[in-house]
Amino acid sequence: MDSSTNFIIFVLRSKKIIQMNISYNWLQEYINIDMPAEEIGKVLTSIGLEVGSIGKYEKIKGGLKGMVVGKVLTCHKHPNADKLSVTTVDIGTGDPLKIVCGAPNVAAGQKVIIATVGTVLNSGNESFTIKRSKIRGEESEGMICASDEIGVGDDHSGIIVLPQDVTIGTTAASYFGIETDNILEVDITPNRIDSACHIGIARDLAASLKTTWNLPDISGFTANNSNNKIKVSVLNTEACIRYSGVCISNVKVQESPDWLKHKLLAIGLNPINNIVDITNFVLHECNQPLHAFDAAKITGNTVIVQTVSEGTEFITLDGNKRKLTANDLMICNANEPMCIAGVFGGADSGVSNDTTEIFLESACFHPVWVRKTARRHQLNTDSSFRFERGTDPNNVLYALKRAALLICNLAGGVISSEVTDIYPNIVEPVIVDLDLDFSRSFLGKDIDNQVIISTLQRVEIETIAQNNNSITVKIPTYKVDVTRPVDVIEEFLRIYGFNEIEINDKLHSTLSFAGSSDSDYRLKNTISELLTSNGFNEIMCNSLTKAGYYESLNEYRSEHLVKILNPLSSDLNVMRQTLLFGGMESVQYNKNRRKNDICFYEFGNCYLFKESDRNENSSISAYSENQSLGIWISGKKNIPNWKNQVLSDFDFYDLKSHVFNIMRRLGIQNSITFERSENELFDFSLNVINLNSKKIIGTLGRVSSKQNLLFDIESPIYFCELNWDLILKLVAKSKVTFGEISKFPEVKRDLALLIDAEINYSTLEAIAFQTEKKILKSVSLFDVYEGKNIPNGKKSYALSFILQDNDKTLNDTQIEKTMDKILQSYSNQVSASLR
Repeated sequence: MDSSTNFIIFVLRSKKIIQMNISYNWLQEYINIDMPAEEIGKVLTSIGLEVGSIGKYEKIKGGLKGMVVGKVLTCHKHPNADKLSVTTVDIGTGDPLKIVCGAPNVAAGQKVIIATVGTVLNSGNESFTIKRSKIRGEESEGMICASDEIGVGDDHSGIIVLPQDVTIGTTAASYFGIETDNILEVDITPNRIDSACHIGIARDLAASLKTTWNLPDISGFTANNSNNKIKVSVLNTEACIRYSGVCISNVKVQESPDWLKHKLLAIGLNPINNIVDITNFVLHECNQPLHAFDAAKITGNTVIVQTVSEGTEFITLDGNKRKLTANDLMICNANEPMCIAGVFGGADSGVSNDTTEIFLESACFHPVWVRKTARRHQLNTDSSFRFERGTDPNNVLYALKRAALLICNLAGGVISSEVTDIYPNIVEPVIVDLDLDFSRSFLGKDIDNQVIISTLQRVEIETIAQNNNSITVKIPTYKVDVTRPVDVIEEFLRIYGFNEIEINDKLHSTLSFAGSSDSDYRLKNTISELLTSNGFNEIMCNSLTKAGYYESLNEYRSEHLVKILNPLSSDLNVMRQTLLFGGMESVQYNKNRRKNDICFYEFGNCYLFKESDRNENSSISAYSENQSLGIWISGKKNIPNWKNQVLSDFDFYDLKSHVFNIMRRLGIQNSITFERSENELFDFSLNVINLNSKKIIGTLGRVSSKQNLLFDIESPIYFCELNWDLILKLVAKSKVTFGEISKFPEVKRDLALLIDAEINYSTLEAIAFQTEKKILKSVSLFDVYEGKNIPNGKKSYALSFILQDNDKTLNDTQIEKTMDKILQSYSNQVSASLR
């Protein structure tokens, strides 16, 4: 649409991008950077890792801002309260502060923590601000704090008393070592799964900043003994590319140390215990999912990677019982499944507080197998997210050893087996031949060969051969998306800099013009401008919708739904058959936010599957797709002002007038009519009929109370859906003619008719034009009456007729003859009579 169109867009956030929280402090463990987090965000965005926002993490909420170390100079009993003391405290800023304190252990000479005036104290979900006040008649200019009041402990028996060697004026944050962190929210696209971890981000930063990064050392890994032997066999090597594991004994499952807990909390993860926290830490450090099994629960000391029988029941970690398919890869013991490979653990095989021996798993599973299983069971985990997009099989052992060493350090474990590593088909680095002349042409800039080679080297793409203007490069296996020359060029350009490619003053393009498509676009623009100028807003809803909306419908039957094979969720498992439900979601969204006056329209596609339309000579079932225009109105149609204080609601006839205005704007108002219809989506409705083909090109009415109840909407919703494809065909057949304004006057005549109650206006209008085709110009209804003096089953319509002859002035004889003829037709066809 053009720029004059207003848009209110309601769409689901794209599933193709995921926000990854990256801790600035954590990142500095792998790369030495002395730049503000904001600058790091700009660098990452410039290399294709867009930073959406930068937030703050504080170990203690508020970061102990406004709190300092002070010395109690004097302390005496409050004159008006037995349990309060009046103190003077030196905080190193000049005059001592007078503070009233209720702690029983306060005394002169103590070093204490002072919350100065203006400090915000956070206690649980509540917070309050320290103010200058009078307590029992004595002025107080702050607060002497207990440990639980500032979040550094749980003790409330008295104030915190610090060692005497602490310097007065030291900030509480500095004394307690309160860590703050900047959290970068990085948008990770599916092709950049290698950057979904801190090391991945550090690696790209180092390439962009021309510096180095470091990998944590695992050289200290060694087996202490071989007392525990878990036999591992992989029966499905297609689904399991690599499987490694090691046993660790004498572990003590307990709370993680503060440094580990705060790293996880900073990126939005809740600490569980030291073992699980280490697996999560390594996952977000180097992008390798791990799983820790309680070795005592591995029946038969055997791990088998295999599929199981169709319908096997399995209880996952969330307590849900799931029925497995024959295509779900499972990690099993000698008797039963223990874990859905790469997706979710089982309820009975994980680490508990009683665990003393673990089997640590590190593996690489096939993306397609994991993705299908995750979709089947509607599970979305950190592990499945990574495996679905492809992990590096050559990173498996590093992550295993890294986690094992951390477990030994933090849980007191000893490595009690050699590493089991099953890797039948080694994944080698991809080799790509790159034509450097093609690269320059593709980029639109003449770049020296050595610049290209050295830049690729910074992203660890090694040149292994060079021949004139052609090079052969080796792609690291963690770059799962880089397989073609254009992918290599993209990697180069990310680091070289998109802004380094100058915009040429020439534009080379092949323009394709299709008349019908342009006509469709222009007509959509025309109607969009018409509706927008009448107060409507355009919405754009998802073509994917919920099958549950159609379950109780007959006309829109569920067997006609186009179903998604691997839906993202149960709310997005079919293609829409009608625009109604997406619009109702938007109406609900607005009404829940007190936006009760609704004028929406949407151009969108609808989809249908009909098995009965299957071509006998083809195995392809009949799928159809058509463009539709949806219109929704609800609430008040006017805003009160000084001249008009009366508010009126939208009604059905407002909707009908908008539909008729659309037809008139397209020049097809004389080619359509309205007929009553029965439609389960509406309490009452009309069909829009093509007078030539007799096809239904749209339906309008009041949305049924049943549908309103489904969306928890109380006010009436009026909705119209027009088949835009059929309207385009009708517009194409319509001809616009022009004529002079007649020199001869028009004549107006009125008739008040008594007719049967079921007769509608459109019938009377059609009869009139069928009876008099030459001089009858228009018919309009200006009064409807039912009630006193009108027989039961009857109603009164007052119609106005405009007569005009383009060639001469009408005389009374002609006028009366025409009106008599029309009245006679009414009498014959609908038993009408004059009132």
